[in-house]
Amino acid sequence: MRAAPKSVRPALLGALMAVAVGIPLSTSPASAASAQEMNGHWAPFSRCPVDDPAMLAADGRTDIAICVASHSESGSIKLGNTLATTGANDLQFGVVRNTATGESRIVPPAGGAIVGAPTEIPGGLLGLMCPSGIPVVSDICKQLTDNSLNRVVATVQSAGTPRNFDVAAGMQSGKTIVDIPVRIHLENPFLGSKCYIGTTSDPIVLRPQNLTQPAVASKRFDANGTANTGGLLNRIELTGNSQGDAAFAVPGVSGCGPLTLGELNWAVNLKTALPSAAGKNNLVLNNAATYTGGLASPGAAAPNAGRLLSESWHAGVAR
Repeated sequence: MRAAPKSVRPALLGALMAVAVGIPLSTSPASAASAQEMNGHWAPFSRCPVDDPAMLAADGRTDIAICVASHSESGSIKLGNTLATTGANDLQFGVVRNTATGESRIVPPAGGAIVGAPTEIPGGLLGLMCPSGIPVVSDICKQLTDNSLNRVVATVQSAGTPRNFDVAAGMQSGKTIVDIPVRIHLENPFLGSKCYIGTTSDPIVLRPQNLTQPAVASKRFDANGTANTGGLLNRIELTGNSQGDAAFAVPGVSGCGPLTLGELNWAVNLKTALPSAAGKNNLVLNNAATYTGGLASPGAAAPNAGRLLSESWHAGVAR
């Protein structure tokens, strides 16, 4: 078993003294702040980037702009040899689809496409690093009698723009719906504020697919979100199914340690078996609900379809 470099130990142990004053843990993702409360059938699209220039420029004839939202209240994720339950997660983005080629360009909202609720890692830091025969780690393990020091909070964050969205795959089972690059923020006083599994340059790329066939429904509604069978807008609903991915790889951690220099990367990687190759990890999202929303007849609004979608979305914001 590899020991930590001796030069790290004095700095690490000195930093541990600072922990006694308390380091607060973040409990909500910053990107959630940009969400709007929406009325009626607009409700799932609280972060749709309707004001992005690419969405506004969609004319409705050559390019069509739509909103996409997918939500799951719970699930599970296995990374290496660590298994944790997941809290609610919300994936949203805009899509500009070219009618001639069928190509879909994804437009992420400000703050990133995915917002995940923080969840606790079972066993906390004791589970991630302890027990250990390595002096610098065993010194930390001895101090984890206080639950607030042992607690590790994990939050999934966007690590880039989603790619390869396939709306047809969302209506089937067994086909990749979208590629989602993410990183996972691990928060604990001993791990510092910059401890991540995955990075923006080397993310975890999730490729969820429906594990069961979803129920499909369509609803028309007015700009303010009110149901109307002849309404200007249309929402397609894919519900009642689970989604998952068992083929993604997981890189090692980075930035873990009270000095945020990665001085504990090796300890976390060693105990959790990271990096972990494709096929050794698993994600399941329970009772997923996926929605697409946009103008029912975008061609009739050409060349101002994108602007009409934006105006309609703003009309649906709860007052």
